[in-house]
Amino acid sequence: MLIDSHCHLDYLEAEDDLDEIVARARAAGVAGMVTICTRVSEFDRIRAIAERYPDVYCSVGVHPHEAEKEGRIPSARLVALAAHPKVVGIGETGLDYYYEHSPRAAQQDGFRAHIAAARKSALPLIVHSRDADDDTMDILEEEYGRGAFTGVIHCFTASRALADRALAIGFCISLSGIVTFKSAKDIQATAKDLPDDRLLVETDAPYLAPVPHRGKRNEPALVTHTADYLATLRGVSPATLAQQTTRNFHRLFSRTTPAETPTT
Repeated sequence: MLIDSHCHLDYLEAEDDLDEIVARARAAGVAGMVTICTRVSEFDRIRAIAERYPDVYCSVGVHPHEAEKEGRIPSARLVALAAHPKVVGIGETGLDYYYEHSPRAAQQDGFRAHIAAARKSALPLIVHSRDADDDTMDILEEEYGRGAFTGVIHCFTASRALADRALAIGFCISLSGIVTFKSAKDIQATAKDLPDDRLLVETDAPYLAPVPHRGKRNEPALVTHTADYLATLRGVSPATLAQQTTRNFHRLFSRTTPAETPTT
């Protein structure tokens, strides 16, 4: 059984029947999903989706794109919202210098507030980083020096140097459908060498559908294609890759409840 560690079911709900999407994921062998919050102002909707399904969890946070619009969310508020049992992570947060929909200073300030919330809540930090490798890791390392916290670099598209620095502070790396793209040679090279105990898989649905569905709408059921590709890339069986990534998920997102999975 696989886990889609990062998806946006609220975006999918706007264009399809969510019950059918979740049913297709289960039929494909997906044992759990985390639907990610990108705006605290919409957290109630995200939480309600997670409450509808026993195998769906959620996060609380502000995407860097929304840092200016949402305003600075105090870490205490994030911690309070994260007390709900369906909330398993803080974020997504981080830095995006590619689009810069929010000023860098606002992104960085929000990032640090989320880190403080992850530290206080003992929930993992879900990090988005695009074209901001050095600042992302400089902030993570500086804050880690003030007190430990766990986390994941989601939808990894960065340099090997960022991966190495993230691994050094105990982070996991999550691979999306991008790793299946022919153009993703550098990501594939990094993915091949990641430690077995730090690897996660995700869809980031409805975005970034893996080959052979590239260019189409993504959904949690399609995480199987990413996992199968990674298994071949890393020279293990799909069952082994599923077992490894699911174990890693439940260790990192420790508030989740593991389903029974077959051994290999």
